[in-house]
Order: sequence, then structure tokens, then C-alpha cells
Amino acid sequence: MSQPPSGRAEQLAALRQARPWDVLIIGGGASGLGAAVDAAARGYRTLLVEARDFASGTSSCSTKLIHGGVRYLRQGDFALVRNALRERAYLLQNAAHLVHPLAFVIPARRQVDRLLYAAGLKLYDLLAGHHNLAAAHSLDRRQVIAALPGLRRAGLCGGIRYWDGQFDDARLAIALMRTASEFGACCLNYLPAIGLLKTGGRLASAVLRDAESGEEFEVAARVVINASGVYADRVRHLDDPAAAPLLTPSQGIHLVLDADFLPGEQALLIPETEDGRVMFAIPWQGKVLLGTTDTPRPTLTEFDDPQPLTSEIDFLLRTAAGVLQRAPGRADIRSAFAGLRPLIHPASADHRSTAAMSREHAVLVSASGLVTVAGGKWTSYRLMAEQVVDRASQVGGLPAEPCPTRTLKLHGSPDAPSNDAYGTDAPLLAALPGHDRRLHPALPYSEAMVRFAVRYEAARRIEDVLARRTRALFLDATAATAVIGRVGELLVEELNWPADRLTALIASAQTGARRFRVGLEEAEELAGKADLS
Repeated sequence: MSQPPSGRAEQLAALRQARPWDVLIIGGGASGLGAAVDAAARGYRTLLVEARDFASGTSSCSTKLIHGGVRYLRQGDFALVRNALRERAYLLQNAAHLVHPLAFVIPARRQVDRLLYAAGLKLYDLLAGHHNLAAAHSLDRRQVIAALPGLRRAGLCGGIRYWDGQFDDARLAIALMRTASEFGACCLNYLPAIGLLKTGGRLASAVLRDAESGEEFEVAARVVINASGVYADRVRHLDDPAAAPLLTPSQGIHLVLDADFLPGEQALLIPETEDGRVMFAIPWQGKVLLGTTDTPRPTLTEFDDPQPLTSEIDFLLRTAAGVLQRAPGRADIRSAFAGLRPLIHPASADHRSTAAMSREHAVLVSASGLVTVAGGKWTSYRLMAEQVVDRASQVGGLPAEPCPTRTLKLHGSPDAPSNDAYGTDAPLLAALPGHDRRLHPALPYSEAMVRFAVRYEAARRIEDVLARRTRALFLDATAATAVIGRVGELLVEELNWPADRLTALIASAQTGARRFRVGLEEAEELAGKADLS
């Protein structure tokens, strides 16, 4: 049975030792955690640090899809699609408790569109090769209606069904952290890197600061990997203040609705919207997820917590109203969230149109030896990790070791596919106090899950629990906000913190929860005015 990772105090003590690390990774999102698993599994002494919580940025705010990227076929990125489809197969095999096949239906309102979609998805199947989940096939009008009962039927002539993968992004990030820890990596959240130090022009160490105590650590490493996602340029500037920008971030938002807007277990893909992107309506954890948008974000503030813009919310509601039988309004939004995409900044691109950029990733090495991995998407995290660790091992003069992650089962992965996100940890969870006490009637989470998050998954804040160890804030922001106090009490009890810390924890969580309620608060305000009238 699984044991908890080393405690934070023990891990911080390891930072005070003079022994250098083989690999220091800055960034605890998908690419950083993937690199930590890869490096530790190769036998390298690995340290990963994250300024806030694991997956607290882009990596918990995705569309929850493990996919090849149908829209990239139109852009001609066949190599990107082929690689992503291969990586999809690895994830379905190695994280069977968190990644599942999902059927998608593309409705057609003209026969020519139906033929075009069929041809494109036939190519999608061919690119997947023997990794294909199931062959795409045409549906008549009756079959589309049966698959998507909530779809508007006017003008519908049929459609196409194809298969891709769905997952829980933040839970997969935690599984990666647990896997890296089991291979001996030291993974610490709330430990930002605030400086990079050089010896003879070569990067030799980093200065880290514990966000909880303020203690600073200077840690030596043979090689440093910058895997800080949309903030990669910020870390690059610690190394070289004159470094040219590598990324052009963009923002994508999602809205969460009740399941009755799109009943059933199949997803809807609208292949063309007014902004040139596709739109998904996806069944996810008993809700429907609508997304996504593409809004340029040329400047980022420190620890930017992006929020859906009014125009983005209106766009998704307007697009959904055109394809669903019931048009959702603001009062129907259960949660709204935004994520930032770390898009590569191509020299020849029109930076005003981020939708046209490729999601390819890049691995770069600075003159001082800082290895940066940037771009990409969740589906390709393992490939990105393999390539960046290959390069880092060369830069750091580490012993050459083969990458073992194509067949490496991630923490919690059962022998057969499972619907339990805790996988092999489920019996451990069931033995904790509070497994039979729900946090809230509208949420599928127990008090035991809070205790588990603290003991086994390095949760240090209320929002860590409500947004990333559980998905409460993503599923129902109002219900999640209502249990902030109780979660705080459990967290303080588990961490043996003084009671006077609870007030600050609650205030911080309430501030963080507001970004999931953008769109809801306006609807509530309008409803209140209507009641008064």
C-alpha cells in the first residue's frame, strides 16, 4: 500500500545539505512534473520546485482532453497530430484511472460538410495507426439525435463520431508528483526560485525561498531545467536579462453547466466558430464543460490568476445557444475558469492571431546552460519530458540513461481501467476519518479526501484542496465556497498549525474562489434586483 511522500520538513532539510543535485527543475506543471518523473526514473538525483501549488496554473485549467488535435489537421501539422496520438495511447495505458476514451460527435447541417468531416477523421485514424481507439464513422440524423439529445435539430442532416481521450488534469499532475517522489525525487510546492547563480559563466546553483517561512536556500545542481510554463521567459530573464521573448501567451476560458444541457456520455465538437477555433461541449464529472476561447495576453503580472472576460463568457454562451436546444444563460453557469497557453513565439507569426500558432514545443539551451522547455500541451507532456531530460543530461554531463516512461505506470494506476480517480489508493482513502461525511450535498467529496490531500498529496492551502486535489471549485464554485471554512479547519488540524492561521487561510481561499465565480456574481446581482422589484 502507498506510503506518503517525505514530509515538507524532511524535504527542506535535504536542501540544506551541501551535496549538489543532478537535476533542478523549476516549475510544477505538466512539463516540470513530467520531467521530474523522467529524470528520477533514470536514476538522477532530482529536485523540483514550484512557486505556488502543483498544477496551479495552466495545467489545471485545460479542456480535460488527451487528444491528437483535430483542428491541427486543417493546419497541416500532421507530425504534431501523429505524435500526440501516440502519446494518447501511452497515457491510456499508464494512467488508466485518470484517462479514459471518449466519443465525440460532429454534427453536420450540409451533406458536403459531412463528407469533409469524414475524410478528415479518416486521416486522423490513419495517423493514429495501431494506436487508434476506434474507427470514425458516419451517423445519420436519427443517430446524431440519439447520441446528443440536447442538440438543436433544425437543419441537421447527420454527423460523424470519432474517439479521443478525456482526463482529470490536476489529478494527473498529482499522480506525476507522487510517481516522481516514489523514484526518489524531492518535489516541493510554495518554494519559488528567486535567483540563478553562475560560476565561470556557467549556471551552477539557484536561490530558493520558502513561501511559508521566508527561509532561503542556495542549492547547487549540475543542470537546471526551466519548465515554468507561461512564465518561462521570467525564469530565462533570471539567467539572462536580455533574453528575447520566447512565448506569446493566450487565454482560454471554460464554462461549467449542469449535465441536462447535453445529456448522455458523448461529447459535442463544433468545428467552426466565429473566432476560428473549434468549440467543445464535453461531459465531465457529472457536468458539461464548454470551451474554449483564444484571447491574446501580451503581458503577464506575477502569479497571474487569469479570469474569464465578459466578452469570452458571452462568446461561449452565444455559440452554445446556436447549437443546443436549451440556450444557457449566466444564471446557469456553475463555474467559470481561465487558463493561459504557453504558445511559442514564432518570429514570422502575426502575434495578433494566437489561434493560428502551433502547439509545438521547444527545448532551448542558453549560453550559461539553462535548459528551457516551452510550449506544448498536456497530451505531449511525456514526450516533452523525454526530450528535455535527454538534452539536460548532456548539458549537465550526467551518465546517459534510456528514457523509461513509455511503459511506466503512474502512481495509482490499476491493472485494469478504473473509474476511481484514486486508483490503488482507494482503500487507503476509505480508512481515513470522515470518508462517510460529505463536504457539501452538491459535491461528490468527503472530509476524508481533505485529510488524504494533506497527508499524501502535499496540499498546503484550502484552494489546493478545493481546486486541485478535488475539483470542487471547477464543478460548483458556489458550493465549494460554502465549505471553505470546514476545509480550513481540517487542513489546520492535519498540519497541526495554530488556530490563528485559519482566518488568513480562509481569506486567501475566498479571494481565490472568486475567480471561479466570474459570470455567476453578475447573474446573482441581476436576480437580486429582480427579486427587489
